[in-house]
Amino acid sequence: MISLWHFLAVGAVLFGLGLIGFLTRRNLITMFLCAEMMLQGVVLNFLAFGRYHGNMSGQVFGLFIITVAACEAGLALALFLMLYKKGKTLDSADWQSVREAGLPPTVDAEPLPTPAAEPEPPKLPVAGRMPSSFAAPHQETTRA
Repeated sequence: MISLWHFLAVGAVLFGLGLIGFLTRRNLITMFLCAEMMLQGVVLNFLAFGRYHGNMSGQVFGLFIITVAACEAGLALALFLMLYKKGKTLDSADWQSVREAGLPPTVDAEPLPTPAAEPEPPKLPVAGRMPSSFAAPHQETTRA
């Protein structure tokens, strides 16, 4: 039988993995997903305690948390789209300009390496004549 401690262990593992991911990643989307994982670990603990005590308070808290998380996901997606549109990056270290006034900038000990420029793909030469069925619609083929 699955006891309360099994649920609490899974919730703690979810929370721990989310915390580690949040603290070690720099991509804003990955950080957001790790925060959501931490939130789901907390929801699982609420549900487990509600089941253990035999009342519905854990389920009600879980329902409210999942509802707020869904709203948060929509707002975060809109924010990420606007940030990417403005700066073409979602690296959290590149968004020092949006920090609170009066706080010193955070400097990374090991900055990310700059990506190498990708070579342009090769151009293929034209091979043969273009078939008449693929001719442009404004060009009329004449028959002799």
